[in-house]
Amino acid sequence: MLGVAALLSLSACNCKQECQTNQSDNAAVVMENILNRKSVRSYTDQTIGDDTIQTLLRAAMSAPSGMDVRPWKFVVLKDKSNFDAIFQNNMNMEKFMQAGVVFVLCADTTMVKRGSTTGERVPDPIWRDDMGACTQNLLLAAEAYGLGAVWTACYPYADRMESVKRELGLPSEVVPYCVVPVGHHDGTTQPKDKWNASNVHYERW
Repeated sequence: MLGVAALLSLSACNCKQECQTNQSDNAAVVMENILNRKSVRSYTDQTIGDDTIQTLLRAAMSAPSGMDVRPWKFVVLKDKSNFDAIFQNNMNMEKFMQAGVVFVLCADTTMVKRGSTTGERVPDPIWRDDMGACTQNLLLAAEAYGLGAVWTACYPYADRMESVKRELGLPSEVVPYCVVPVGHHDGTTQPKDKWNASNVHYERW
């Protein structure tokens, strides 16, 4: 019969192996999701539930943010009746009209000055970086849920930004960064293998 010490040792070994297996499985799932992400530009007429929309937003808000400013704001659009006005001069209108939901990702370009006791606001120099991470999180979450999505630019194109700011009533300090339509896709769009070893340099250029 195995002694107590031997049983504990065997249990610890099994637990370690199980944890390593779980970590490996988790890593495989994450990598598969990243490598399978693609820009989907056409969608079926299936709807997207409010719970899924909230989950996608939660993923977007989990992005890293310099100094933890979290400049992101969102306008969620499902009513398409005013799209012609909102997205004037935007070549992506067909995608927006097909999508189950359209996310307008916006950035508050100001931040509360560090150490301020009065809430003094100053320009946020890295809001663009934060918004890029936020957008990528949204795209990856859509992929994870079997949905199609595509990143379409709004900032820095003045003609696109003007109508979005006006029609959505954005405050002056808030910039419409990008527009992401999300919907159910038919599976025809395939991911691209973008690995290029020549882009990698070790130790120095």
